[in-house]
Amino acid sequence: MSVRTKFYLDKRNGKFMGVLAGIADYFGVDVLWVRLGFMATMFFVFPPVFFMYFVAAWVADRKPDALYQDSPEEQKFYATLRTSPKRTIRDTHSMFRDVDRRLQDVEAYVTSSNSRLSSEIDALR
Repeated sequence: MSVRTKFYLDKRNGKFMGVLAGIADYFGVDVLWVRLGFMATMFFVFPPVFFMYFVAAWVADRKPDALYQDSPEEQKFYATLRTSPKRTIRDTHSMFRDVDRRLQDVEAYVTSSNSRLSSEIDALR
């Protein structure tokens, strides 16, 4: 399992122990919705949820500082990777297939016996 797809306590973005911010980061959702869901659950089922929160805070590792240095694009990519790895792989494969197809088109155009292209290249020299 990659470091990026593991659950970590996100103490930098957390309010108390970083458990809810870690859950939000792991599932790629806004931390506000996780906090609201947690408060609603605490209202109805207090003891088990309260206990599970502290167990998660005690058992989980702290998020490494190296993961905080990503650009927003990388953070978005890894959030989608965590929520749907198969879809991310499929989309990445599709992008590479499209780039390969376009590169083949450019290669075919450049290596063709296009006299107009040859004359334009000779004019640049």
